[in-house]
Amino acid sequence: MADEKAALLNSAKNRAFARSVSHAQDELQGFRTWLKWLCVDQSNPWTTALSWFVFVGFAIVVPALSHFVLACADCDSLHSRPYDAVAQLSLSGIAALSFVCLSGFVRKYGLRRFLFFDKLCDESETVRKGYTKQFNRSMKLLFIFVLPCFAAESAYKIWWYSSGGTRIPFLGNVIVSNTVACILELCSWFYRTVVFFLVCVLFRLICYLQILRLQDFAQVFQVDSDVESVLREHLRIRRHLRIISHRYRSFILLALIFITASQFASLLMTTRSSDVNIYHSGELAVCSLSLLAGLLILLRSATRITHKAQAVTCLAAKWHVCATIDSFDTAETETPVARVSDEQIFTGSSDGSSDLDDVGDEEDELDNSKFLPAYAFSTISFQKRQALVTYFENNRAGITIYGFMLDRTSLHTIFGIELSLVLWLLGKTIGIS
Repeated sequence: MADEKAALLNSAKNRAFARSVSHAQDELQGFRTWLKWLCVDQSNPWTTALSWFVFVGFAIVVPALSHFVLACADCDSLHSRPYDAVAQLSLSGIAALSFVCLSGFVRKYGLRRFLFFDKLCDESETVRKGYTKQFNRSMKLLFIFVLPCFAAESAYKIWWYSSGGTRIPFLGNVIVSNTVACILELCSWFYRTVVFFLVCVLFRLICYLQILRLQDFAQVFQVDSDVESVLREHLRIRRHLRIISHRYRSFILLALIFITASQFASLLMTTRSSDVNIYHSGELAVCSLSLLAGLLILLRSATRITHKAQAVTCLAAKWHVCATIDSFDTAETETPVARVSDEQIFTGSSDGSSDLDDVGDEEDELDNSKFLPAYAFSTISFQKRQALVTYFENNRAGITIYGFMLDRTSLHTIFGIELSLVLWLLGKTIGIS
């Protein structure tokens, strides 16, 4: 009977693992198709060579030709581009960083392992469904960020070329030359922005998986779980968070430094010029907004998962307190009438049912003010619960950059600096103050 049960368990485990093994019709099929269309797929030598060729063309050659060849030296005041160099360098630099990091991730770990699909066989069905759903909408989220910026950039480029910004008939005809140059510039801008936002959205997707796991992990405090199983699961989550931090720490740090330097350079150039308006610096404003949006995706995703991971400490402490209160209540038998009345007042005021309308959706499984049911804690000793809470207090998990925790305090500081820079830049370029 035991052998038969073990065989059934092994069979179920093998079936669960089979859904995470890569094959032609797996969950990544549609995503790989998008990568091929975006020319960033590196699944074989041919697509790798094509992706590097497109990268060199759209991220280096086209911006260089646009700046040095298509620049209009004798244009009027509306069509001069004094800030084109900093805009092109900012986009090309962040695109190069994103492309190199994405290529390294895929080459070193593989797409399935990089996105943690090989670990889904160890997760619950709730985590699998939630992660798959979020994965399927990741490309939609990518274009939600890219398309508005691309529309603004397209409007600016079309106006610049159609109103006589350049008159270099390198194809023998001014209209055809301007049309081809405008399309190439827009394709270059779209490609560089998509590569940057793709890495940011993939980081957000990976962090979302860990949030689902933490929310699923929070359920162990609602049932009769032993301390060892809780500790093992938390150690597994912390190990995955360290893996994510190690993989992305260089990209996040370099992106933060590069974008901040780009904002400072933009501000330096705009403050030194006395003639700054939307015609001269509209492209610079769109570039700055795009870079800042991608940076906020990275920081918000890291901060959110750090907050969820640290909320486990509060949940464990509340679990320990509720279990301790219940153990004392069951041990005391004196003055039962007074104790029951106290329990009714205590439960009614702490349950939070009267405040549910005020709370709304601001509380979740990891961060709420509700008491935990105490019926499941009779089998766990006080010493074990205290040891677990002490472990959580001294082993806070989260996304780190070379030991520096990305929490809400760091997010507020970075966001304040970057927002001040971009608002100052927008005030100098398009008149927002």
